[in-house]
Amino acid sequence: MEPPSDRNDAYASLRVKDFRSFVTAYFFLTFALQMQSVVVGWQVYQLTHDALSLGLIGFVEVAPFLTIVLFTGHVADVFSRKKIIVVSTLVYVLAGIALLLLSTVFGKVLLSHGPFAIYLVIFITGIARGFMSPAILALMPQLVPREMFGNASTWNSLTWQVGEVTGPAAGGLIYGFSGAGSAYATVVIVSIVAFIAYLMVSDKPLPKRNQELSIKESLSEGVKFVFNHEIILSAVTLDMFAVFFGGAVAVLPIFADRILQAGPEGLGILRAAPAVGAIVMSIIQAHRPFLDRAGRSLIISVFGFGVSIIVFALSRNMLLSLGALFANGLCDNVSVVLRTAIIQLHTPDELRGRVSAVNGIFTGASDGLGSFESGFAARLLGLIPSVVIGGGVTFATAATARSLSPKLWNLKM
Repeated sequence: MEPPSDRNDAYASLRVKDFRSFVTAYFFLTFALQMQSVVVGWQVYQLTHDALSLGLIGFVEVAPFLTIVLFTGHVADVFSRKKIIVVSTLVYVLAGIALLLLSTVFGKVLLSHGPFAIYLVIFITGIARGFMSPAILALMPQLVPREMFGNASTWNSLTWQVGEVTGPAAGGLIYGFSGAGSAYATVVIVSIVAFIAYLMVSDKPLPKRNQELSIKESLSEGVKFVFNHEIILSAVTLDMFAVFFGGAVAVLPIFADRILQAGPEGLGILRAAPAVGAIVMSIIQAHRPFLDRAGRSLIISVFGFGVSIIVFALSRNMLLSLGALFANGLCDNVSVVLRTAIIQLHTPDELRGRVSAVNGIFTGASDGLGSFESGFAARLLGLIPSVVIGGGVTFATAATARSLSPKLWNLKM
């Protein structure tokens, strides 16, 4: 029997055993993957000293994700979601072991010809991400009573953000002081802890489907809804362009090495700074939400996102760079939270899954392809000009949204 619900209990969802195991696993997996991301980025940079090679890391992960995510959303509705998550986590564990082996003497022989072997491992994790993402989003609401869902979402988001902060910092520090082998070994151990925690979550029955549609018909309905809804389309497009052009995560190893001379330890701290900003803003929004001026706040946050990344690109001081990335995380959190709320409040219940899948395409494209864009632009235009121009495009995108979508600008919730 689940504990009684209390809307004023900030820890209500954490009192549910299954959800507690779920967020524990989510934290450890996020920690491991963010740690791995920093180590892979620095390792590829040391092998190539090439911005485009760094951008390819994001591309080879997001390519399989975008290819299969609509289909895997359907799979999550017809197959055990827990089993999908457990198998996907096991793939992450095996990928960590593969990266660990690549850091040995034998692996270094393979890497002497370039980072192709690393790209192959990351490609496989992209497939795992494609299956895992919709399964996690579908399983979480089944773990707590409906009246606790908002509380559960808050804890789930905060768990992810804490992993975003601690994972990169740990990755950079362990890599800097002990090398890639120790860092990847830590990734494997933490991933195994996540795997065990997911095993402890009870398997839940699949919801009954009122109508059987073909995959094509089902997905088509969700896509049509998004593209015919001005507010939702404006919100997801604005966020996509901001992250696609304004992101600089892929080239942070170059900034850490050439501009700030901070090494892998500094890279880990730089990677953590936006997540610290996001955590601070999530706490602020929990107490003083911006829903009464949602549209205006969303567009202004994208302005701030662009400005902060320009300041980071021009900075030569570690503290100023960290401050700019912290502000970047503040603005990004406002955008993410408000976009999510807009989608939830304007989407009918029967379309939530399919609309979430379409939203996943937008966010997946902006994250992974944005990394590729950052690397390609840095090689083509130069490191600092490419990031400054990207920030300017983000700024211009917000201005365009303000002009072309008055419904979004005036939106209140």
